Amino acid sequence: MSAPLVIFDKVQKTFGDFVAVKELDFEIREGEFLAIMGPSGCGKTTTLRMLAGLEAPSVGEIRLNGEIMNDVAPHERDTPLVWQSLALFPFLTARENVEFGLKMRGVDKAERKERALKWLGKMGILEFADRDISTLSGGQKQRVALARSLVMEPQILLLDEPLSALDAHLVIRMQAVLTDLQRELGITFVYVTHSQSEAFAMADRVVIMGNGEIAQIGSPKDIYRAPANQFVAEFVGRNNILSGTVTKLTDDTARITTPSGEFTVPTNDVLLIEGHTASFVISADLVHISIDKPVGDNAAKCKLISEEFVGSMVTLFLEDAQGHEFKVQMQERELSKFDLNSGDEIWLSWDTSSAHVLNEG
Repeated sequence: MSAPLVIFDKVQKTFGDFVAVKELDFEIREGEFLAIMGPSGCGKTTTLRMLAGLEAPSVGEIRLNGEIMNDVAPHERDTPLVWQSLALFPFLTARENVEFGLKMRGVDKAERKERALKWLGKMGILEFADRDISTLSGGQKQRVALARSLVMEPQILLLDEPLSALDAHLVIRMQAVLTDLQRELGITFVYVTHSQSEAFAMADRVVIMGNGEIAQIGSPKDIYRAPANQFVAEFVGRNNILSGTVTKLTDDTARITTPSGEFTVPTNDVLLIEGHTASFVISADLVHISIDKPVGDNAAKCKLISEEFVGSMVTLFLEDAQGHEFKVQMQERELSKFDLNSGDEIWLSWDTSSAHVLNEG
């Protein structure tokens, strides 16, 4: 495991009476790609701005390489920020934009030009070096903004929703550019986004924030398959969440009675008590469909409401007799075997091991 490059130590941020960030205690490892995500107003951008030096913590310390950074000015930090708006200078060429930070640091003209052209070449847009920014496409501007930050050769690069203004096909291409760059350079990337697909596609670890607090930190797989609590399970989406009363316990499983039926779940080290309520989650891609009632502990009869196609994947939205919504995600070629229409009744089922019991909170 790599050493921590950044440490947030009991960091809080308030604006008057409003608490934007309640208390952050986490580390950012050297050389990792860390994504911070959460709903609007959760504190993710404030966290990034504190790391960039654009906001000072109200309480606690932010340390970079062991040095307390609370009162260090943005231009004195090695933490360049790629803005959502890109913030390129429209009156400068692509090369001049990349050179700007070097010029502010007093780097001589010949070296500035050499380093700017090198990074424009790395970004695959060397031929646009002397073009005005206004003549470039969104994807080309994005690469100029990245080159402008990376030409400074920082230890850590901060990115604030940098792909949000791009078309869908450009987002996919830029995801590949960013991940390839990060692996090649070994620079720590801290990436704020509201997009689960971006975070899960690129990050080594993901921080989920809600109401100014960290709800969970983990690998994309851990967060998707084993959400820490109901907030994370709901935020990640494409999950089926059921709640009910614990009616039976064994050494490693529990029986939970819900309005949608009675189901068996693994306890996965969560303290469950007979007669108390509990919730569990099943990822939509781990749910099976069938025309006939399946054999096993976990089955629910539902009516098909609608379908959502994204490429070769389809998400089915269904409802049981109690009005509880279920989601199933599968390959379109598998769904085509069933010849289903809206309103058709089918059975859903899942393996006991596919369920994950949620902690309270």
